[in-house]
Amino acid sequence: MPNAKVLSEKQAIVAALTEKVQNAAAGVIVDYKGITVAEDTALRADCRENNIDYSVIKNTLLRFAFNNCGLQELDEQLNGTTSLAICADDPVAPARVIADYAKKLNGKFEIKGGFMDGKVVSLDTINALAAIPALPVLQAQVLGTMLAPISALACVLKQIAEKDGAPVEAAAE
Repeated sequence: MPNAKVLSEKQAIVAALTEKVQNAAAGVIVDYKGITVAEDTALRADCRENNIDYSVIKNTLLRFAFNNCGLQELDEQLNGTTSLAICADDPVAPARVIADYAKKLNGKFEIKGGFMDGKVVSLDTINALAAIPALPVLQAQVLGTMLAPISALACVLKQIAEKDGAPVEAAAE
């Protein structure tokens, strides 16, 4: 039987972890065995830049937290070395960053499973989310799409004004 102090500490960790998982927009479970310290440091830096909480967690504690959140389907993925990447504000960020590192570290770093909005998602869904560009890139693409017709209209009007070789200032007069 564990010590009462140790038991209360573990219960506090599970409660904090349960709250993190419930407040997360999305999360990814990862098998990280075989990565070097330099690779792990680069991954953690990239996670911090994208506002992702990345941590190595004991399987038992994570199992209790997932069960508290209704994510029992992820229990079978909780074996071996396990880390968790979650983000509270961007549901695509954990999948994108972790999938990028899974490609870079070929075989050392493997996605086990994930969840989004309180529901378990498949590996195919995680890979599809990883293919979505970052939010600033998407915003730039939308802005470019919206500005394209206006830019084309400005070019056409300029060409009409310069008709017959007259400069823009002469055509305006």
